[in-house]
Amino acid sequence: MGNCCRSPAAVAREDVKSSGHGGDGRKDRSAPAPPKKTVTVLPDVSKENIEDRYLVDRELGRGEFGVTYLCIDKGTRELLACKSISKRKLRTAVDVDDVRREVAIMKHLPRNSSIVTLKEACEDDNAVHLVMELCEGGELFDRIVARGHYTERAAAAVTRTIVEVVQLCHKHGVIHRDLKPENFLFANKKENSPLKAIDFGLSIFFKPGEKFSEIVGSPYYMAPEVLKRNYGPEIDIWSAGVILYILLCGVPPFWAESEQGVAQAIIRGIIDFKREPWPNISESAKSLVRQMLEPDPKLRLTAKQVLDHSWLQNAKKAPNVPLGDVVKSRLKQFSMMNRFKRKALRVIADFLSVEEVEDIKDTFRKIDTDDDGIVSIEELKSGLRKFGSQLGESEVQMLIEAVDTHGKGTLDCGEFIAVSLHLHRMANDEHLHKAFSYFDKDGNGYIEPDELRDALMEDGEDCTDVANDIFQEVDTDKDGLISYDEFAAMMKTGTDWRKASRHYSRGRFNSLSVKLMKDGSVNLGSE
Repeated sequence: MGNCCRSPAAVAREDVKSSGHGGDGRKDRSAPAPPKKTVTVLPDVSKENIEDRYLVDRELGRGEFGVTYLCIDKGTRELLACKSISKRKLRTAVDVDDVRREVAIMKHLPRNSSIVTLKEACEDDNAVHLVMELCEGGELFDRIVARGHYTERAAAAVTRTIVEVVQLCHKHGVIHRDLKPENFLFANKKENSPLKAIDFGLSIFFKPGEKFSEIVGSPYYMAPEVLKRNYGPEIDIWSAGVILYILLCGVPPFWAESEQGVAQAIIRGIIDFKREPWPNISESAKSLVRQMLEPDPKLRLTAKQVLDHSWLQNAKKAPNVPLGDVVKSRLKQFSMMNRFKRKALRVIADFLSVEEVEDIKDTFRKIDTDDDGIVSIEELKSGLRKFGSQLGESEVQMLIEAVDTHGKGTLDCGEFIAVSLHLHRMANDEHLHKAFSYFDKDGNGYIEPDELRDALMEDGEDCTDVANDIFQEVDTDKDGLISYDEFAAMMKTGTDWRKASRHYSRGRFNSLSVKLMKDGSVNLGSE
């Protein structure tokens, strides 16, 4: 890992030259944050160099916004994690607001063994640093797969923790909005290690009865009312229900090869209890899954009702019979495939530069022919034609509807940047080529089995079998090599690589929601 011992400040400075994906799924209609002067993100925290108080060590992980490092408190010698968010990646005013809200929510929620503790937040000219307790026990699915014996009882223990986090959030006026297995880590490698929620980047404060309309979250875990743009805290129970379904059988309940297919499966709400191992799973577990995946949020169980359900109340009596190798192998493949895509994403993030946004601003000025700081739909259409966009009129219209949330029929510069990033990602596979080259170490135009295995290897674990399974799935023409086209197809199906950019995901799912409403699909759930 090239960055592993460089300081967050150094990496933040480098990001001035080459920063990652813009935004974190937050509102596309946002105005751009001032690019030239240094923005103060957290006005109420001390401005200090993180390295004055902490010894910053190796890189632990990398997300769309920031890099997480192992760090050591110089005073107490305590091992901690430091998430450093480069200010150059906070490209819009709403991105800045989201970081402020993430910090506010982590400070607001009471200390709890199931939520990672924020020790402190600090800020310097280049970055915001969130210093948190260190979770060294690995991701949820990885732990399950490593266990020789995986049972309903184990799934019940995990579900209880997840729903307790939901209950705590809701009790304190917070909707999590992005519950998924990757957002839970084990604190340590001990058998009885607590499981902790680690990411509140999309969470939001709410008041009883308040409804939200912005589309956020991760596709597989998204509740139907999110797609219908009218939701409240009940969406967290749905997402926890999806995780429970995956815990019990190893695959998501609503799956398809395309974004639209996933959305339509969610709205249709048909849950498959026929495939293995469902015939062997207790009726009590199945009843809880059904009640958590209830399409009508008014009828869905609350967090308290889930915790009071007989399957969780009697978790110690839940069947302790192994769910079988098929579930474990599915979970392992699910986890590893995500790892493959996350690695590719990390490469893509490194190549998305600040210059792209500057270029987009130049384009905005050229398209804005009357120089009023606003682009009309007509100006946008003629501008896109002039700049060679291949998008059809209906797609342009859908993108405008997605971003123009106020229905003004015009876009300001911030909204235009959001649209342009979507267009750029859809029309240009340059970044995907760069990711492919990362895996194709010998540069022969193909990813070979050993290249994939080496790329997926973390912490020295042997992942040969799973890498082979993924290889078999991606190598559709069965020639023993993954071509660029096969790689691109893998990245664009299921957990689409572009959804990891939350700006992109917002636009796609907003426009998808509009489309589903227009063609009537969105009413399927209530038929």
